[in-house]
Amino acid sequence: MKNRWIIWLILFLLIPVSGVASPIQVDQVVVEGNRRVERSYIEGVLTVSADKPITVADVDRNIQAIFKTGRFRDVSAELVERNGKQVLVFNVSERPLLRKIVFSGNSEIKTDKLGEMVNAQKIEFYRPQIIREGTEIIKRAYIQEGYYATEIEASVDINDRQEATITFTIDEGDKVYVTDIQFEGNTVFKAKELKKAMLTKEKWFLSFITGRGGYNEEMTKVDRDILSDQYYNEGYIQVRVKGPIVNLLPDKKSIELLYEIEEGVQFFAGNLDISGDLLKDKQELLETMTLHKGAVFSRKVMREDMSKLNDLYADSGFAYVNVTPETQVNEQTRQVDITYDVEQGIRARIGRINISGNTRTRDKVIRRQVKLAEGETYSASLIKNSRRKINNLGYFDEVNLTTRKGDDLSLMDIDIDVKERATGSFSIGAGFSSVDGMMVQGSVSQDNFLGRGLRLDLSGSLGGSRTVYRVGLLDPYFLDRDLALGFDVYDTEREWTDFDRDTTGGDIKLGLPITDDIRTFFVYRYEEKNITDVDDDASWTIRKQAGKHTLSSITASLSRNTTDFRPDPSRGNISELAIEYAGLGGTERFIKYTADHRYFYPLPWGMVFSAHGQVGYIQEMGGKDAPLDERFFLGGMNSLRGFESREVGPREANDDGTDYDFVGGVKEAVFNLELTFPLIKDMKMKGLVFFDTGNAWADDETMFSEMRYSVGAGIAWNSPMGPLRFAWGYNLSPKEWEEPSAFDFSVGKNF
Repeated sequence: MKNRWIIWLILFLLIPVSGVASPIQVDQVVVEGNRRVERSYIEGVLTVSADKPITVADVDRNIQAIFKTGRFRDVSAELVERNGKQVLVFNVSERPLLRKIVFSGNSEIKTDKLGEMVNAQKIEFYRPQIIREGTEIIKRAYIQEGYYATEIEASVDINDRQEATITFTIDEGDKVYVTDIQFEGNTVFKAKELKKAMLTKEKWFLSFITGRGGYNEEMTKVDRDILSDQYYNEGYIQVRVKGPIVNLLPDKKSIELLYEIEEGVQFFAGNLDISGDLLKDKQELLETMTLHKGAVFSRKVMREDMSKLNDLYADSGFAYVNVTPETQVNEQTRQVDITYDVEQGIRARIGRINISGNTRTRDKVIRRQVKLAEGETYSASLIKNSRRKINNLGYFDEVNLTTRKGDDLSLMDIDIDVKERATGSFSIGAGFSSVDGMMVQGSVSQDNFLGRGLRLDLSGSLGGSRTVYRVGLLDPYFLDRDLALGFDVYDTEREWTDFDRDTTGGDIKLGLPITDDIRTFFVYRYEEKNITDVDDDASWTIRKQAGKHTLSSITASLSRNTTDFRPDPSRGNISELAIEYAGLGGTERFIKYTADHRYFYPLPWGMVFSAHGQVGYIQEMGGKDAPLDERFFLGGMNSLRGFESREVGPREANDDGTDYDFVGGVKEAVFNLELTFPLIKDMKMKGLVFFDTGNAWADDETMFSEMRYSVGAGIAWNSPMGPLRFAWGYNLSPKEWEEPSAFDFSVGKNF
């Protein structure tokens, strides 16, 4: 603040000889020098006036008040005489008006986002602090994104109209990756174990795809707590984790992190007790606990035991239960005594079940997945199960199920808010498959037809080596009961290398639940088939099946699905056992047995490991061979990748002995191990690597006698054109007639 000498002059004039300051009376208080800021605005912060005495301290406080508005770079006050009147004048010098903040050089962080960070829309007047503060904010934002070496230069241009433009010139540099994580003082855990638990990972060769190893300052602080938790869970309750110390390497692209650890000594669980409101006998409750006296103290296990108690009470209707652990540490014995104090509250019932966000789906479609009815006793586990079942419908992008206090404490309302996704599709276009070639196709499919949860499928494809027409409808809750009923009608023309097959048929389906996860299905199928255009030199097995056939069969299946999200699982199992009996009329006679199991397990960074196995057997009946189109032909996208479609299994020499035809097996076994990982998350595009093994065998061959093997990689993407899949597989043991690798590709809806 300049011109403060004027204040001191006023002070000198106001101080009498005695040295005691005396207030003065002025005739007028005025503000001068303002151009853009209205005088009334400035006068609004003044507390001095002509109608009361003014001291030097009053003047100084008012100068400070004007400064605090942030609109002025200089403020002074002087006492002058005008026309015989004493006038107190506040002279102000306005700051330049901030017209624009410009960002250049930025690509990783959008301009709009940078503007929000520095509050560009809320700043009216230029102050030098804006540059310093803005530079710090932008730098911090880039560090959060992993651009640790970002450099920022700021400049200001003030025109002759006192309008300022601030320009932040950003040199983002390269994204910085963590190339080494080190620990000092760790003896309990190896560095490898600690790194595995952390969110921050070291750079690897696929970091340019997965983003692994990117530096994030906030994440490294979270990792400090994670490392402490690792020790807490092994009884080291006095552990101290410091850091990380960050070392940016000279290449400006790599960072080393160092965490310093003081481990302390290990503690064990001491006396365990439960106090407060006991739902059962104390000893019975203690027996449900995992942590017991003498065991290594673990905060994780203690929390799990708290959750067990909480769920036990919540499943009995005590929605407001509160379980608090009271711990007492004995450093001499290195034991931690724990008392779980339980405050159960009152027993609650379900009040209202409110559903919102569903614009197409009817309320009853959602409500029938809720495992609790209004008026029933509250249950936390049934609440969780209800959310899972609604999510597994596949009709919604988001499912938010929350509880809140109802009209009184004894009632607990359930609020279900959903965000619907597109469950139907209409397409007319073309597709290509490595098996069928080019296809012209059209389809109308709807998994939530009429908003009633009906599954409708109208589809057709023409071209390549097949023509398909299909109509299907399934009601998973027929007559609003947990009973599935549906049908399919189809007509198929398929051209294979040695013969053609025309099929017209349909089926009726009936599904009955056994438990929430276990279901049984019964399917009656009827088909009329005609095998024509059999090559003259085709094998005997193919030639003897030429002509018309009818199939009348019933299939009984038992399935169990415990996956977390059925449309795209990342955890859980899917198992199915099925038996099909053909012989209810018609000409075909056989019994087909199949067993199928899939296992999903989530891994870090959005990866999912899955294992799949399927075995099958066809039992021939009535002296008839198993139908050609019911046999097991392996190879291709849906069984053994790396092999040509339908070219894994028994072969039979053709009539003149110059070539072989694949005739399918009556036994099969297929096993697939697969690891998927996100490629482009926003597009839901995934990469995958796999290992496949399996084979099909004739009746006189021993099952598992010769297994075929392949490895490979691929991409899976639900594109706007429809599901896109491609996989390149390498045959680990090619026969002399086989290629060493095979590429499978399909795009467009499969019918």
